[in-house]
Amino acid sequence: MKQLVIISGKGGTGKTSVVSGLAALGPKKVLADCDVDAADLHLILNPTVVETREFVSGERPAINADLCMQCGLCAEHCRFDAISDNFEVIPEKCEGCGVCSYVCPAKAVTVHPRKCGQWFRSETRFGTMIHAALGIGEENSGKLVTTVRNASAEAAERDGAELVLVDGSPGVGCPVIASLTNADLAVFVAEPTISAVHDLKRVHKLTEHFRIPSMAIINKCGINADQENEIRSFCAEKKIILAGDLPYDTVFTKAQINGLSVVEYDQDGMGRQMEKIWRKMENHL
Repeated sequence: MKQLVIISGKGGTGKTSVVSGLAALGPKKVLADCDVDAADLHLILNPTVVETREFVSGERPAINADLCMQCGLCAEHCRFDAISDNFEVIPEKCEGCGVCSYVCPAKAVTVHPRKCGQWFRSETRFGTMIHAALGIGEENSGKLVTTVRNASAEAAERDGAELVLVDGSPGVGCPVIASLTNADLAVFVAEPTISAVHDLKRVHKLTEHFRIPSMAIINKCGINADQENEIRSFCAEKKIILAGDLPYDTVFTKAQINGLSVVEYDQDGMGRQMEKIWRKMENHL
């Protein structure tokens, strides 16, 4: 079983469009959407949820009004201003440190496991999909990504799948590092813009640090020749294999509107280009 992670360094480069296209190609696979802060792969794959589990991370305090003496010690010691004037916990400000419980002389404050979101096991037309939704304003998305990655690997082992195809998180932070866990190959999706080229270089440093083999796809070709050439030069310099390039084309948008991958929507056009890209990745794997 191989694990292929698609990343970008920044959002909006077309990473999910590429993943949905690759989902329609290749061997039996398990899909993992690790963009838990703003997941969107489900919009194209239309999964049927089979199993839902709560994601619990950290703790959150609760104040018992019947025991509370309103002495103010909890508010005085809270560094995050998470205690309101009427002595209730303000969830969006609370960091779960527990100091309010520690200083309360009446033992009116108790701490409880903090539910931060949910993760799902679903079925799609391309196979099993593991995805998640982080709660609004909640943190620990890196830990939730790790949960998704572990569950997808377990599902692949159980289903006898040959591939785990991962839609990685954008950026270069903790969620991306968690997305890359146990990856056999990382594929950068880069668009020819100044910010995207800058972030491509940053995310390459990340994969280089963890010694993960990498390839690249240039998406939205034709919008900026200078930036496109810079991507090609950078890949040549760093010995990053170019898996292929994809033109800036409204067919991607039309496919998404119809709830289809670009491979399904435009089989003889963009579908053939995606297939060539997949073959290069497959040979590398």
